Amino acid sequence: MINKVICILAVILSQTGWSQSQDTVINGRITSNAFDLEGVYVVNAQTEVMTTTNASGAFSIAAKPGDVLVFSSIQFKESRVLLTPENFSDINFTVKLNMIMHQLQEVVVRNYSGINAVSLGIIPSGQKTYTEAERKLRTATDLNASANAGTMAGGSISADPLLNIFSGRTAMLKKEVAVEKKEFFMKLLERMFTLEHFIDRLKIPSEYVKGFEYYAVENDKFTAILNSKNKTSTEFLLGELAVKYKEIIARENK
Repeated sequence: MINKVICILAVILSQTGWSQSQDTVINGRITSNAFDLEGVYVVNAQTEVMTTTNASGAFSIAAKPGDVLVFSSIQFKESRVLLTPENFSDINFTVKLNMIMHQLQEVVVRNYSGINAVSLGIIPSGQKTYTEAERKLRTATDLNASANAGTMAGGSISADPLLNIFSGRTAMLKKEVAVEKKEFFMKLLERMFTLEHFIDRLKIPSEYVKGFEYYAVENDKFTAILNSKNKTSTEFLLGELAVKYKEIIARENK
């Protein structure tokens, strides 16, 4: 009789221990000041099971009390959470992630002085370069004081700049310079990021992508960072502009 009781207890204890060792599913959500919570990796460090968060930051993963969940993403600092039994019964289980804020300090400027037009003697040192539209504007507004220096003691001033102002040509050329700069930044932006990045990553509707690009290059702070060719910094600010642009779209569609 005693042997039978011992056997029954052994079976019960083994089943209890086995059931406790089995992984259950824990549901949770990440929070952050970031606008995009999708695609953050959630890894069970003990079992190496992995999942990713959805657009709202929610996730589900097999785990048990005592396991450690690792949260990792390029825009967030890595975070490790030791799971407790209470986490599994908490319907509002959340993990706050902190953004990596040092991207703007990663700009590295190197001066390859041995390979440029100045060192090769092609252009004088300190010579300003101009685009085609800037050259036209400079020519149209230049008061060339030495235009007829050979025939007049002090030289004479060309009347063309004044005529260009009154005719509206100067204003037109200034607009051309502004348009040329925007086109340059638009091409630079499109080379740096694909169409899929705007649609899938920034969640800009496909029919609004081109409008968003114009909206972005109108921002002087953004074009300065874009011109630095630092993709990480550019992507960070582009994300902030995307949030504001989607708010504009939402207001217009009401």
